[in-house]
Amino acid sequence: MKKRTVGNSGIEISELSLGCMSLPTNMNEAKPIIELAIEHGINYFDTADLYDRGMNEEVVGKWLKSYRNQVVLATKVGNVWNEDGKGWHWDASPTHIEQGLKDSLRRLKTDYIDIYQLHGGTIEDSLDEIIATFEKLKKDGLIREYGISSIRPNVFLPFFKNSSAVSNMMQYSMLDRRAEEWFEGIEKSGASVVTRGSIAKGLLTNEWKTRIEKSNGYMSYTKEELVNVLQQIEAQYGDLHAAAIAYNLSHPVIASTVIGTKNEKQLLDNIAAYNLAQKIKNIKDINPTLKLDTYTEHR
Repeated sequence: MKKRTVGNSGIEISELSLGCMSLPTNMNEAKPIIELAIEHGINYFDTADLYDRGMNEEVVGKWLKSYRNQVVLATKVGNVWNEDGKGWHWDASPTHIEQGLKDSLRRLKTDYIDIYQLHGGTIEDSLDEIIATFEKLKKDGLIREYGISSIRPNVFLPFFKNSSAVSNMMQYSMLDRRAEEWFEGIEKSGASVVTRGSIAKGLLTNEWKTRIEKSNGYMSYTKEELVNVLQQIEAQYGDLHAAAIAYNLSHPVIASTVIGTKNEKQLLDNIAAYNLAQKIKNIKDINPTLKLDTYTEHR
């Protein structure tokens, strides 16, 4: 498993990483998935305090504890579950960020986070206060680096401009290229992109014919357009899943493709596709077949 450096951080993460949101909440069911990931060289694990009301961090923390010095652990802050348990609200105040970190450290059974991410953000947020808080946590040794998870240019652009943030987690795939417009600027700021939605809800896997039956389209693609484009990708590269991973990793600014998994089979499929992706050349030749949409909001 190859690794790439995250921005200017010096932290190296596997090109294929584990998005933990889909992990089972059952401890014993999650254990073999996490151990299998480590066995195959995956060292980047992404979670958030929001997932399963903190239970996801509990699961990840329990099974990564004995591997802590081998892995890069990322989590997120800013979304707070309502007291009635029905939905959540946004709180990016310094007080909540500091308390959120304490809670995440406890659940993750560690005394530091490698990459601590702002889980979204709005133009109403006081970015100066947020950045100052992250810098303080970094100085205190509670986090090694920090980043953001945002598809809002009017939030992540000023965030990067005024901080030493090293990453942005963004939805990106062959079927959703909106983030491309901002890749150059993110790279120039000294940060990397880690991608979520990398296989487009399974549409960019070899199960696409089954998945598409339950779909009415994806992003700006109609169902008919999806069928046509997925057939073309498969015909040109042989393996749709591998092509999707190769496509994301063809961008130097992308440090890792974060892909979630519910079971061991899905993880093994991702690993097999990653290995096949190493043999794919000229992946950008498919660009004329793909749409290049842009963000229409939050600019």
